[in-house]
Amino acid sequence: MEASDTSSERGKARIFLVEDHPIVREGLTMLIGGEGDLAICGSAGSVRETMPLVRKLKPDAVVVDITLGDGNGLDLIAELHEFDPKLPILALSMHDEAVYAERAMRAGAKGYIMKSEAMDKVRSAIRRVLGGEIYVSEKMTARMLQKLVNLREASSPLDALTDREFQVFRMLADDLGPTEIAKRLSVSVKTIETHREHIKDKLELKSGAELKRFAMQWSSKGR
Repeated sequence: MEASDTSSERGKARIFLVEDHPIVREGLTMLIGGEGDLAICGSAGSVRETMPLVRKLKPDAVVVDITLGDGNGLDLIAELHEFDPKLPILALSMHDEAVYAERAMRAGAKGYIMKSEAMDKVRSAIRRVLGGEIYVSEKMTARMLQKLVNLREASSPLDALTDREFQVFRMLADDLGPTEIAKRLSVSVKTIETHREHIKDKLELKSGAELKRFAMQWSSKGR
């Protein structure tokens, strides 16, 4: 989707949305675009569509859903950040911020907000990243500060995984086998097996069955 540069949009911050669910995308377009200082300049429903439109439209900020049908939102955030390191990116997700927020920030996002938050907070988050600030929830802010001063009891073993390894781990948690994971990620089964071995080593697990059991238990706890 593209939006024309009408007189009613001049002077507003131009926001680009990446969300693969049409109903959610349309709802965000209406709620964000109805603000006096914000305008939706375009949107995409997939990773593939995003970069060409961002290069063309040159938005002031991008809102990215982490879970996209044709790829990994974290990889897309990294690509957007590489394209323009100054571009404010807000990660929007249904997934627990305790697991994903730091990964999104490391990839290049300036903020992370869960879809379960009220719309007022989403708009506030967009304005914060537009202003050059970082946005995470108060709970996540406290968690990050505790980590910096070593007050957390222990780091999650999953923190040791790379983004790609974590993506494979998530798919194992969804009970997918190496062949299906390889197909979805467009890589070889051998590559997935290598990732599995690295994941096992980092999590100090002895077998593939133990890894699968660990992943399923993690999934059952709400991720």
